[in-house]
Amino acid sequence: MAHALLAAAFLVLLPSGLQIFNAHPALYTGETSRFGHAWLEIGARERAEDMQGFLRIGGREFETTGVLGWSGATGEREKRAFPSWATLPGYQSLATGRNWHLAAAWILGLALAAYLAAGLAGGRLWRALLPTLDMLAPKAILADLAAHLTLRLSPPERGYNLLQRLSYLFAAWIVLPVMVISGLAMSPAVHAAWPWTGDIFGGRQSARSAHFLGTVFLSLFLTAHLVMLVLHQPLRRLRIMILGVRGGHA
Repeated sequence: MAHALLAAAFLVLLPSGLQIFNAHPALYTGETSRFGHAWLEIGARERAEDMQGFLRIGGREFETTGVLGWSGATGEREKRAFPSWATLPGYQSLATGRNWHLAAAWILGLALAAYLAAGLAGGRLWRALLPTLDMLAPKAILADLAAHLTLRLSPPERGYNLLQRLSYLFAAWIVLPVMVISGLAMSPAVHAAWPWTGDIFGGRQSARSAHFLGTVFLSLFLTAHLVMLVLHQPLRRLRIMILGVRGGHA
């Protein structure tokens, strides 16, 4: 059940986080925003007699009219970094986005704590996620890569393969802690009480950048997760993830 709650919480955190990002669609490093020195920016500007959306990453710029910066159906476009269909709520409201984000963050935090506590208490977490010596053999690594590239995955009762274990470990023990701490650093009240939350990233703006990059990784992780689920015995794997049932009966 914790597995399902984590996925549901993320599906609320993502669009509400994009709503918050829309309030200032630029990312910096260091402690303060240095206008004109963003390493990533989404915006819109006048071009001839029309508006043009753009995405700028470092020194590279891409036109994104209709998708990012200047989005919406032709004739109904508006200036906003991420379009209405990708944000929660769909209309522009920083306060409402923050409320949804905070509520989902509590759900994710409690579900993650319960999942990790149960896994650590029974030792299942280490048995399921730590790679074995056999998995780390060069021949086994190449076989695992070939299986993923050809979408020939092992049945769920055999447990996670090497790439799955490494991705889960990276997500659970590196990315999620970074997301939690960087999220706390962006709160003025929390940062004032615990300045180390921003200091460990090199400043609050660096923490915001880390939070954004973590979101990108988790979005890709969840997308790959769902694709693999759909392609390989989806009903059976859903029963295992939600109910913990591996046998033939629920």
